[in-house]
Amino acid sequence: MKRRELLAAVPAGVAGLAAPALLSLPAQAQGATIKVGVLHSLSGTMAISETVLKDTVLMAIDEINAKGGLLGKKLEAVVVDPASNWPLFAEKARQLISQDKVAAVFGCWTSVSRKSVLPVFEQLNSLLFYPVQYEGEELSKNVFYTGAAPNQQAIPAVEYLMSKDGGAAKRFVLLGTDYVYPRTTNKILRSFLKSKGIPEADIMEEYTPFGHSDYQTIIANIKKFAAAGKRTAVISTINGDSNVPFYKELGNQGLKATDVPVVAFSVGEEELRGVDTKPLVGHLAAWNYFMSLKNPANDDFIKKWSAYAKAKGLAGHKDKPITNDPMEATYIGFNMWAQAVTKAKSTDTDKVIAAMAGQTFKAPSGITSKMDEKNHHLHKSVFIGEVQADGQFKVVWKTPGPVRANPWSPFIPENKGKKDEPVKT
Repeated sequence: MKRRELLAAVPAGVAGLAAPALLSLPAQAQGATIKVGVLHSLSGTMAISETVLKDTVLMAIDEINAKGGLLGKKLEAVVVDPASNWPLFAEKARQLISQDKVAAVFGCWTSVSRKSVLPVFEQLNSLLFYPVQYEGEELSKNVFYTGAAPNQQAIPAVEYLMSKDGGAAKRFVLLGTDYVYPRTTNKILRSFLKSKGIPEADIMEEYTPFGHSDYQTIIANIKKFAAAGKRTAVISTINGDSNVPFYKELGNQGLKATDVPVVAFSVGEEELRGVDTKPLVGHLAAWNYFMSLKNPANDDFIKKWSAYAKAKGLAGHKDKPITNDPMEATYIGFNMWAQAVTKAKSTDTDKVIAAMAGQTFKAPSGITSKMDEKNHHLHKSVFIGEVQADGQFKVVWKTPGPVRANPWSPFIPENKGKKDEPVKT
């Protein structure tokens, strides 16, 4: 029957109910697939770090589809490129949610991109899984933070530098890219260092813009600052492709780890791919995962990624596959989302949020990672690794077990007495 004839045959009161009921069905329930959004920079200054996270999501989708999908439907990726353009992230997020009707979005790297999209996810009540370490000071019912909070990376790293094993540093250079994550993290670290008796005169703080490439003067200034006689360490929150010229200049000026160790929070195996790491041996990175970790879960993760990269002919990875921390965080978050959808028997945002609480997953780091029941953050182990000549990291320190995230740092004065309350839904 034609639509007009069908409606004519239905009593007016029933017809008035039938159409809205059909329209109220979730868009993904009306289609043959469940759409998943991928919101990562595939061009611009952040592509060096984010492109591989897009591919990690696609690998996870292929794995789940090979097992039959979710709720009897195959998953379908909708990939967009916000091109390292922070306002464009919000525009693309709105497109994914409102036009493409995705069930959830996996994406963002920088905090400025996350801050850009946050109002969109909250307004439209959709889900973002954010896979990178960040500065904390945020909780949203619409975001699951699968990277590290400051107490799961920054604070332990500086404690290590100050310890005997870490070289007993007494002077610190806080060097970062000029945006919210480095500035807020360094605000926390300044307060932490002050609590440990480090005077202002022994802290140097400097920022460079995204895409900065000339580090000659900055490295020279660091060498001059370190010449004061006290053991000096550099804490780097440089993000994106600026890390390549920074580390090249470290090597050019002969700033060795034995003289002034650098600990990085945003440099892993992927960022070191284009750098001669031989002069950088001994410099450090703090993460919650390294490719070099030896355990069955990581062996399986590396094997899966290697096979996927080869099959898809991924640039740089088909011959030399590399895994890193944000890839692991992406993989954990995606699998937990899939588990929550299965538990909820729905992709409805509020039902999935409820089902995410307490989800666990055997992580490639070797621990059973848990999504906190209250604060939408993962419990994560912390590792500090030394750069090796082959671009991998040798773990030199780790926490005894998983650390629960504290999104509200006690080293920011306005957080004094602030309780770690549940995310409001």
